[in-house]
Formats: sequence, C-alpha cells, structure tokens
Amino acid sequence: MRKEFELTDEQLSVILSASKPTSGIIAGGRMGPTPQDMANIAWEKLGEELGFKYMTVQLVPNKGDKVFTAEVV
Repeated sequence: MRKEFELTDEQLSVILSASKPTSGIIAGGRMGPTPQDMANIAWEKLGEELGFKYMTVQLVPNKGDKVFTAEVV
C-alpha cells in the first residue's frame, strides 16, 4: 500500500545536503560514498523514522519537492 508523505523543511534540507557532491580522498584504493550513496542513506533513515520503504519513493507531480508517495512498512 502506498501513502502520501510531506517532508518538513528540515527533512528536505537533510536530503538535499546528502545529495551534494563532496571532495573525497581515496584511502586504501577505495573511494568514499558517492552523492547517490549518501542520498540513499538519508532516504533510508527517513524511511525508518516515518515508516516507509525508501526505495519506493516517488514524487507527486504538481505538489512541489516535499510531497511524495511510498510503500508503507
């Protein structure tokens, strides 16, 4: 079952900040997490907090950047 959710300004800020590219250092021949990895981690934490499956998030057209649907846990 899908449910509609709306992010707070703070939650949106966390998601957007996590998605920004950062300069990284290769340590031991391995690169750190990519911006996509960091965004996925932020969505996963939010999903745990709000009770949705983070990989099922879909923005709702014409409702801005804060409104999305996702499958509930």
